[in-house]
Amino acid sequence: MNSIISWIGGKKALRELIYERLPKEYGRYIEVFGGGGWVLFGKSPDSRCLEVYNDFNSNLANLFFCVKERTAAFLVELGFLPLNSRDEFLVLRKFLSKEEFTRDYLKEELDLAQHYLKELEFEEVKAMLMENAEVTDVKRAAAFFKLIRYSYGSGCTSYSCQPFDVRRAFHLIWEASCRLANTVVENKDFEALIRQYDRDNAFFYCDPPYYQTEGHYEVEFCKEDHVRLRDTLAQIEGDFLVSYNDCEYIRELYEGYQIESVTRLNNLAQRYDGGCEYPEVLISNYDTSERRRDIPVQMGLFDKPNGFYNTE
Repeated sequence: MNSIISWIGGKKALRELIYERLPKEYGRYIEVFGGGGWVLFGKSPDSRCLEVYNDFNSNLANLFFCVKERTAAFLVELGFLPLNSRDEFLVLRKFLSKEEFTRDYLKEELDLAQHYLKELEFEEVKAMLMENAEVTDVKRAAAFFKLIRYSYGSGCTSYSCQPFDVRRAFHLIWEASCRLANTVVENKDFEALIRQYDRDNAFFYCDPPYYQTEGHYEVEFCKEDHVRLRDTLAQIEGDFLVSYNDCEYIRELYEGYQIESVTRLNNLAQRYDGGCEYPEVLISNYDTSERRRDIPVQMGLFDKPNGFYNTE
């Protein structure tokens, strides 16, 4: 299945290549930089395997937690008649950046209401103000989901000017809730997460912010973090697969590990340069070809099966 959101650096175009390179056996599957969860949602769930989705972006982690645990409340909060206007988009941005309805604003409103209203009227207004001021996890998740859907390129920074009816996503959200039923949702720094879940049967898929493109991501990820990720993975008992942009620095950083060049369509450049591909690398500490060796190869018309000999 597909993810409920598109996201910067999403792996929809690469996930089939990733599936072919997964270890043949593992007891724990951990997505360290979950993002939109495209790899997780596309793979079949396995009740025998522990699954973990993690992202240090608290809005992302909260969104998937609410989709999993508060599905009905989340759908109700999305509403059935979305406005999808530039004004709503700006309000959502302010809400998520905590610029809207601050505690100072709430205190001022309560003071004015108490001064000018009778006691019974004040109690009614106070109840409404307190309810609106409560920033629940579900409200934040719904606001973040709308912001992604209404923004250009899912970047959450500019309004896309394209209509999107969130009702189209209701069925997919229910499917996502079922898919996440046995998945642990975490909101941790990658080093702490890897150390917590590392075992000899663990498999870590890492899709960090790409080197020198970190400015496109909301969560800061500096050069020292790339080194820290490499050093953390060097100490684990389990297996790892890391996807990165293909550049000299990353190849030098992971020298000694298996590095495979792959390409995908560059979605951002398709409008101006159709067919343009983006070079990436898949880095691992295990043999990524073992699963592909078990895939049956279709014989050609003139191929001879093993054991067949021409006796003429």
